[in-house]
Amino acid sequence: MKRNIFKSTLISALAATLLLSGCASGGETKQASGNKKVSLEGVPEQFAKGDQLKIKVIRKIGGDDHTAQFLAGAKEEGEALGVKVDVFTANGDTAKFHDAINQALDQNYDGFIISHGDDDATVNDVKKIVEKGKFAVAFDSNPNLANVEGVTLTSQDDEALATLALDQLVKETGGKANIAYLWVDGFPPMVRRNKVYQDVLAKNPGLKEVERFGVAAADTSVQTQNAVAAMLNKYPKGKLDAIFATWDAFAIGAARALKEAGREEVKIYGIDVSNADLQEIQRKGSAWKYTAAVDPKLIGAVDMRLLAKKLAGEDTPKTYDLEASLVSQKNLQDSKDPVNMVNLAKITPGWGESTAFEEDWIKTLKKHYKK
Repeated sequence: MKRNIFKSTLISALAATLLLSGCASGGETKQASGNKKVSLEGVPEQFAKGDQLKIKVIRKIGGDDHTAQFLAGAKEEGEALGVKVDVFTANGDTAKFHDAINQALDQNYDGFIISHGDDDATVNDVKKIVEKGKFAVAFDSNPNLANVEGVTLTSQDDEALATLALDQLVKETGGKANIAYLWVDGFPPMVRRNKVYQDVLAKNPGLKEVERFGVAAADTSVQTQNAVAAMLNKYPKGKLDAIFATWDAFAIGAARALKEAGREEVKIYGIDVSNADLQEIQRKGSAWKYTAAVDPKLIGAVDMRLLAKKLAGEDTPKTYDLEASLVSQKNLQDSKDPVNMVNLAKITPGWGESTAFEEDWIKTLKKHYKK
């Protein structure tokens, strides 16, 4: 990971490169080159025999920094194990998403990571993967995937994410506020976050939802910015107190609208984080007060480790939740140095770090293929 202050541009460029190359089937599988001085003793045969394994990562949503980092995390972790990794994002297009899975089934991949497959068709697609003797890990996808034999369904702890953000909203408003709700239905993580939101409203009758908006698209942040700008015209100062944004693509759009309108007295409580988000939260006067998140790059890496264990014939859980953290504007702004996704761990303990599923043989592979 590059050590300049903010690398969102780099990540976006990387994602674009990945996406342009992600659909190629790739011809013959070649042997991965590694350091012959590092013994592969104890490494499962599937990884030690020399034939390079091929993994496809297919994500339904896209167009945001979270997607770019998730893809980068999966690709970097896979390549660190000597695996060839191709990625694809459908940018919210359901037909393209399912087409990508079915096309990849005929392209000799050994395993799949499926992200944000929310519908029943995804379950059928993954069943086809398993029936072909392939392996799959799914992130933030249809909960019924946990019932497909051999599949692991991973997710952020969405209940904790929503609770962390909303607890701060309730605390800072005293439980009395007019709020706008930025949320989109149809995605399992959003359903889980919405349940917490509805529970919080029920317990705090002083919180009034006055508006809501949400769309998942390649230009979600732009559409959200326009929608929030329109809301601000309807609710002058004193009539809108806070925004709860269940996705950082929503929050960044809302932050831009509030800044342009000179309405940063309206505070944002969000979910998810990226370099671009951190830059905005640290900006003096920014409305974005808190965001609850799991490192998206780490999610991609952990999913890849799980898939590697499946390829090695090892046991894996049916489900796995990644622990959430709360990032506060005050902590960021109090930092002596600008905070990015690399050094966020200095003010958020445990951020970006996890040894989950990192077996000794995985560590050996990383040493063998270390560049």
